[in-house]
Amino acid sequence: MIRVIEPGWFSTVQDAGRWGYQAYGMPVAGAMDRYAYRVANLLAGNRRGAAALELTMLGGVFQFQQACLIAIAGADMSAHLDGVRIANWSAVRVPAGGVLALGYALTGCRAYLAVRGGIDTPVVLGSRSTYIRAGVGGFGGRALRTGDVLPIGCLGSAGIGPTALQGELVPSYEHEIRLKVMLGPQDDLFRAEAIQTFFESSYTVSNEADRMGFRLEGPKIPHADRVEIISDALPEGAVQVPPHGMPIVMMADRQTTGGYPKIATVIGPSLPFLAQGRPGDRVRFERSSEAEALAALRLEEQRYLDIQRFLEVEECRRLFGGA
Repeated sequence: MIRVIEPGWFSTVQDAGRWGYQAYGMPVAGAMDRYAYRVANLLAGNRRGAAALELTMLGGVFQFQQACLIAIAGADMSAHLDGVRIANWSAVRVPAGGVLALGYALTGCRAYLAVRGGIDTPVVLGSRSTYIRAGVGGFGGRALRTGDVLPIGCLGSAGIGPTALQGELVPSYEHEIRLKVMLGPQDDLFRAEAIQTFFESSYTVSNEADRMGFRLEGPKIPHADRVEIISDALPEGAVQVPPHGMPIVMMADRQTTGGYPKIATVIGPSLPFLAQGRPGDRVRFERSSEAEALAALRLEEQRYLDIQRFLEVEECRRLFGGA
């Protein structure tokens, strides 16, 4: 069990998302930064899709009522275990009664705290993810509060040891975020000059940036004619352009459909970098072909495999010794 001493600014239980129910009006939700979320689970030795805590800007304080293995990835929140600093992008053992404290994000915006066995809240429509607006999933369908006690699944920690990632497997969160996008599906509703503005301009993350979407501020993107369309499906990463001409990038808690033209769609491997963006960060869009998007996805998947192999090698060293 994990007892919440301080909940942080906005901490929720998230997993890989509630897929398969968008046709019924239920958003997907799930982790905003899929890379950091999945790496935290790999470090903790969890099965794919295990529920973890997503911590936003300010981490919180948590007491573990049993000995366990935990992992932290994503934004650097200066984590301390029983007063001792622990590395980001690492897994550590926590003794029974151990207290983990995380502060304000030094880099990035969202950190992921995984525990071996996963956060064992009830499954709702195939997922433990929290969707706040409907009060669905997670811990009572809401953000964590002081005094909450979270159950942990049973996987055990035998054979699993502390590990830290380094090098190219650890992303760098910059204040200028470059997002690879594929044009469409309604880019034909914008003139060539508008598309040129979209790619050549720098936009700023506004204060209206949350799990539903990131509103950006910058040069206006004018519509050629219609400013609205018949509502259609909204994928994660869709870049809507409302009548005011400022782009909005749809994120994990996006609604299932929308009626504004979508000039482009951010490719999946780019979205984790936007998820780590803060108000005031700059955003630039870069054109991606389908082949380039597939190559980026293959590279992301390869990194998960590289991490898994690294963990296996580290475990062999611990068990059998040697360099």
